[in-house]
Amino acid sequence: MAPSQAHKDIPGNPSTAKSSLQQLNDRSNGRPLRVLSEGDWQRWKQDGYIVVKQAVPREQALATADFIWGFEEKDPQDSSTWYTAPRAEMQMKELVNTGMVECYNHQHLWNNRQMPRVYDAFVDIWGSEQLWVTIDRANLNFPIRPGHAYQAFIHWDYDPDTKPVNVQGVLALADQTDERMGGFQCIPELYRDFEQWKLSQPADRNRFMPDTTGFTPVKVPLEAGDLLIFNSLLAHGIRANHGDKVRIAQYISMMPAQVDNEPLRQWRIASWRDRIAPEGYAFPGDPRRWEQTRYGTAELSPLGRKLLGLDAW
Repeated sequence: MAPSQAHKDIPGNPSTAKSSLQQLNDRSNGRPLRVLSEGDWQRWKQDGYIVVKQAVPREQALATADFIWGFEEKDPQDSSTWYTAPRAEMQMKELVNTGMVECYNHQHLWNNRQMPRVYDAFVDIWGSEQLWVTIDRANLNFPIRPGHAYQAFIHWDYDPDTKPVNVQGVLALADQTDERMGGFQCIPELYRDFEQWKLSQPADRNRFMPDTTGFTPVKVPLEAGDLLIFNSLLAHGIRANHGDKVRIAQYISMMPAQVDNEPLRQWRIASWRDRIAPEGYAFPGDPRRWEQTRYGTAELSPLGRKLLGLDAW
């Protein structure tokens, strides 16, 4: 079990803290950006998200997608294998039928987490080199069919009124340039105008799912290998897949290492070593226990060992 119950009743990933004591990069340290352009930086500040092109080589992203198909026991060429009942009950009901893949520590996933370009992008966002990576899962989102429908949604993983200092990320494992297919959507206007918008809302409003009346979500196109990073204050979600293509992605983020939180560090190491899934409101795990019974512990690069917390920065 993860050492903290902070994520027991909220959507956020429990492999790192809900919020960082360190603020996001304001560039006052004078260090040059490693990956982001000045245009990227301006979009990050204004819209709350950026896309890092080819953060992972396309071939590596597609190889991860092939693994995900096999892990889910589905054939990309045979749609009759796609639509099956969920293996575990999802407490976070808006995620039902959205294709969450309960795999967290396979070598393919760690290969992407420890890519230097992925790391350097998060160094730009945080202004710090001493980061830990989230231990998160993947997504295999099929076109909607009768009996396997879901609603597009917009939400926050953390209550924005608590001013969480955190970021999230998603790596495309297949091209997502068709707006009809499922994929990431967000509302930058609400990110910019949250305090003003809040004044028009009832006191008992849902702290995690905003009333989006009057807003048009932005659909962000991605190609295989692209990494989208977004501020946790940005309302976001999955759009409904009304196309004929499958959306495949891996969730990756980083935040400043919590070197003083030894219970969390030990849990992270055990999660990697023993292939243990995070526990939380949105993380039901794989009842087949395939990660424990079919795969070995992922090999880490020197960078990966630090991103896990196995080695100190």
